[in-house]
Amino acid sequence: MSPGFLGTSVGRSRVRRAGESAYGLLLLARAALMGAVAAVLLMAGVWVSLDGTRQAVADRGAVRGTMTVAECDGGTCTGPFAPEGGGGGARAEVAVEAPVSYEAGERLPVALWPGREGSDGSGRAGGAEAVRTGTAGVLYAWLPLAGALVLASPVIAGGLGMRRTAWGAGLSGLALMGAAFALL
Repeated sequence: MSPGFLGTSVGRSRVRRAGESAYGLLLLARAALMGAVAAVLLMAGVWVSLDGTRQAVADRGAVRGTMTVAECDGGTCTGPFAPEGGGGGARAEVAVEAPVSYEAGERLPVALWPGREGSDGSGRAGGAEAVRTGTAGVLYAWLPLAGALVLASPVIAGGLGMRRTAWGAGLSGLALMGAAFALL
């Protein structure tokens, strides 16, 4: 009888079985490594986004109010700060990071955080750094997560073979970026 018919058995050698087992182990190791790379990318994006989100959302420890834009140059806008409800805490000049340029006179909802005095890098004495609040501030704080989703999508598609999941991750990251810049 020729090989492949019922009742016959063609034995594979030990070398061939060991080779198939090693190949399977390599495939498993590749999937584990790509899964770890994708997980590290996503965890780093979440970790970086958490601090900015906490500052944009939390009420404790921050003085909330509005900043009226006086001028914008080089990714930073400056202007006077008026706290909510009036009272003390008004500042002559605060700085907020601005990826887009604002018109002079625009009012932005911001929060001043303790310990960030003069950290705007401008060298101005008495200058304070503000953080955007509201929906625009939260979405801006989530930009690192959006970037991590976009960066992890090729790893998820190519390394793990999960193409639909990768499309979902990449498109959600792009949508988050688009929403953040549309609201800023």
